[in-house]
Amino acid sequence: MTGDCNTSKSGKTTGVVMDPISGITTYKDSTFAMLLEAQRRGHEIWYMEPRDLTIRDGTAFGHMKPLSVRDSKSGWFSMGAGDNRELSTLDLLLMRKDPPFDMDYVYTTYILDLAETAGVTVVNRPQALRDANEKCFITQFPQCCVPALITRDPGEIKSFVEENGLSVVKPLDGMGGESIFQVNPVDPNLNVILETITAKNRELVMVQRYIPEITEGDKRVLVINGDPVPYALARIPGAGDFRGNLAKGGTGKGVPLTERDYWICEQVAPELKRRGIVFAGLDIIGDWLTEINVTSPTCIRELDAQYGLNIAGQMFDAIEKRC
Repeated sequence: MTGDCNTSKSGKTTGVVMDPISGITTYKDSTFAMLLEAQRRGHEIWYMEPRDLTIRDGTAFGHMKPLSVRDSKSGWFSMGAGDNRELSTLDLLLMRKDPPFDMDYVYTTYILDLAETAGVTVVNRPQALRDANEKCFITQFPQCCVPALITRDPGEIKSFVEENGLSVVKPLDGMGGESIFQVNPVDPNLNVILETITAKNRELVMVQRYIPEITEGDKRVLVINGDPVPYALARIPGAGDFRGNLAKGGTGKGVPLTERDYWICEQVAPELKRRGIVFAGLDIIGDWLTEINVTSPTCIRELDAQYGLNIAGQMFDAIEKRC
């Protein structure tokens, strides 16, 4: 992280770039947990959506609105009139826009680069968001992963599935269980699935050997500045589905980290810290790392509620130590 907190200003100002706050579900929204914590710490909060960010003559601006939040399922925020301000007026900027990770997302990170250069602490770092694709990033830790292949060639995928049996294929830019398929060598729909997900050989996808322990849950392990939270949220698939994503009907159950979970975190943590990734979410099924989420990791609220934690507080503590 190259940005430094602008400690010369009185008080702290925290900006957030997120999807519309009016559409969130407060009791399970991690960005909302961060905003509540910033407010508890006396920060002045400024709200933005990606469309509010601009560059003029080499300076990054945001059409910002002052925001206050309330921990409630209704009436959870109040917002003032907007004002076009330089992003450099902020101490901290939380980039919490959900995927898809498309070119518009990339362009947004270029604007945040300018803010970071001007001294704003951006979490997570814009360069890290670009470089650490949530699927591809795990290929740097093959010792933690099941056999996997990234390709746009359906023939290569079919050969992989022939060799490994039941497998899972997914796009590189999605989230929340969207467009994830379970495939096997004798599936009569295999060809059409691969034609669809690769857009007829034009788009890269990831295929991984199926991990049967998914029935016990897809664990989300939160890592703050390289240190794992000692509990994970095991997202257990709903009836008739193999995806554990909460957005697809999965059920969340808190579980303590296993010895293997800690080992995986030890493998990944140095690279997270090197890249300045303050807040990450590792997805672990059974004994295997399947994704590393760096854009907008979730599950803070669920783990806080089940174990009496304050994960957003830990995150802000880590940020303040870096400033």
